Amino acid sequence: MDKRISSADAAIEKLTDGVTILMGGFGLCGIPENLIAAVRRKGTKSLTIVSNNAGIDDFGIGILLQNRQVKKMISTYVGENKLFEQQVLSGELEVELNPQGTLAERLRAGGAGVPAFFTPTGVGTMVAEGKETREFDGRKYVLERGIRGQFAFVKACKGDRWGNLVYRKAARNFNPMMATAADYVIAEVEELVDLGQLDPDSVHTPGIFVNAIFQGTAYEKRIEKRCIRKE
Repeated sequence: MDKRISSADAAIEKLTDGVTILMGGFGLCGIPENLIAAVRRKGTKSLTIVSNNAGIDDFGIGILLQNRQVKKMISTYVGENKLFEQQVLSGELEVELNPQGTLAERLRAGGAGVPAFFTPTGVGTMVAEGKETREFDGRKYVLERGIRGQFAFVKACKGDRWGNLVYRKAARNFNPMMATAADYVIAEVEELVDLGQLDPDSVHTPGIFVNAIFQGTAYEKRIEKRCIRKE
């Protein structure tokens, strides 16, 4: 069993217009840089992208927004992207904002085969508009649907040819959940290692969830907001 593929461009050959892609990452940390660039080159349009953030104007998902390839974003925090704001206000881009924990649980539910769940987060706000609400033990809850996608793009520190993945520290973020919630999962890794080099107890995403894996190149790993302490 060998899930290795030659490049990001080869990995997205099956990508077609109008699909939903789950993209790992938190801000610019742990994002699938090579796969995003490959989608830009391919020019696939009318995409629905599920991601915690929307990148920045010239990096991450932002380069797909520049190319008018995204139809809808399902996200939690989008405040670092002026182009995103412009496209939403002009009606060019649809956005579905979620509380961050709700987005995480919707993805986890999608990966676990749970169609919907109740949460107290968002009750009495715009988040709950048009959704079923119920009372449990004297507290109100809103019904949220699980999320699944046709594709998931995840980025890991290390992986092997079976697709087992290890993430590094904060770059783990949304990646493991998204790797369980899509029909076809593509992993890009900084280092492809030989079988047996990954400690089984340290594997975060088992290879059973991964369909294709490749070693990425030229990672920029930008910092979204550089904060330094004044002396």
